[in-house]
Amino acid sequence: MHIAIIGTGNVGAALATKWAAKGHTILLGVRNTQQFKGKELLDIEGIQVTSIAEAVQQSTVVLLSTPAPAAIEVAKSLGDTTGKIIIDAMNIIMGKGPEGYRNTTDAILDHTSTRDVVKCFNTTGFNNMANPVYGTEAIDMFVAGDSVTGKAAATTLAKDAGFAECYDVGGNEQFELMEQFAWFWINLALFKGQGREIGFKLLKR
Repeated sequence: MHIAIIGTGNVGAALATKWAAKGHTILLGVRNTQQFKGKELLDIEGIQVTSIAEAVQQSTVVLLSTPAPAAIEVAKSLGDTTGKIIIDAMNIIMGKGPEGYRNTTDAILDHTSTRDVVKCFNTTGFNNMANPVYGTEAIDMFVAGDSVTGKAAATTLAKDAGFAECYDVGGNEQFELMEQFAWFWINLALFKGQGREIGFKLLKR
C-alpha cells in the first residue's frame, strides 16, 4: 500500500518503520519538508516526505497521529480525500481535543469528504507499536467504524505491524469507547504504576 502518515511523532514514527519493513510505501505528510519531527525516518528504505496534500493524493490510506486538538485543522489540510481510507489514531487527552466533539474521529468525519474513516492504533502506547511481542505472544489491536473497507485496511496494517489480531468492536458509535479503552491503558500504565510495557490480548476458550 501507499500510506500517508500525518503526524511524525512517536506513534507515526513507530508505524512508519514497521510498515516500511513490510514493503509498504510511506509518505510522511508535513508542513515543512526541510524541518520536521522524525526526519531520521528518511534513512529507512520506502519512506519519503512531501506536503500533506501531496502525501494524501499519492496514497490509498491516510494515518492521522497528530495531537487531538488539531484534528479539525488537520482534516481540513488533507485536501480531496474522495476514495481514501483514513485511520484515526488520536485520543482526546485530559479534555484537550477538537472543540465541540467527544472524540476525534467524529470531528474528522465532519471535516473531510471520505466516509471511509475508522479508529485504530489508539488503544496502546507507541512502545507497543514498535514492539507488540511479549515473550512468545503478540498483543492485539482493535478497530471501530462503519467503513468495511477501512476496517479491512486497518486489520491488514495491524497485522503487518506485528499485532496478533485486530478485533472489530463496532461501528462509528464506538469511537468514544475506543478512546475510553485508551484511557484504561493510560491509567494502568502511567497512573497506577504498571509502566508502559503492558498490553492487552483477547483470550478465548
